Amino acid sequence: ELAEGGTLLLDEIGTLGLRQQAKLLRVLETGEVERVGASRSRRIDVRILSATNADLPAEVAGGRFREDLLFRLNTIEIRLPPLRERREDIRTLAEHFLRRYRKALVGFEPEALEALGAHSWPGNVRELDHTLERAVLMAQGGAIRAADLGLRPVPGASPRLEDLPLEEVERLLIRKALERHGGNVSHAAKALGLSRSALYRRLQQYGL
Repeated sequence: ELAEGGTLLLDEIGTLGLRQQAKLLRVLETGEVERVGASRSRRIDVRILSATNADLPAEVAGGRFREDLLFRLNTIEIRLPPLRERREDIRTLAEHFLRRYRKALVGFEPEALEALGAHSWPGNVRELDHTLERAVLMAQGGAIRAADLGLRPVPGASPRLEDLPLEEVERLLIRKALERHGGNVSHAAKALGLSRSALYRRLQQYGL
């Protein structure tokens, strides 16, 4: 109902259970929805986009996805190649994620861009997103270095989070929470699951 007259994205449609698949198919066929506990249906006009990493024909063959629902959803199919096959997009996406996580950083050093382009990205865009989030956390200067990305051994590379002492991980997480909440201690403390006084003690302890 909230998507009335617009577009509804159904991400990871391949993970939908068979019972929910049947309900979705009914909605697509009739153009009607029923609220829980309601006695009558409501008409809707919604464009449906669905996305998946799964091989849906194989899921159909295995009895895990309804063939009639696949036919109903698959009016126009757009196949998006993996990130390793569209390397021209890597820099644009990396800059987008950098702006999301920390606008204060000015960009990437040339070696970092080279490392991004050379990586195979088996996890596709989600892996790139996670890599940039980590790089922002580890960055010490004004630009992302290849060492900050943690993609492969690099001379002078920053250590992996799992290799850091607990106190250092906590310091990094606190710094990240403060950055995300614009320095608001109350909001950062809530996000970290700490009281304000506990966070103040750690700020003093870690010199933040």
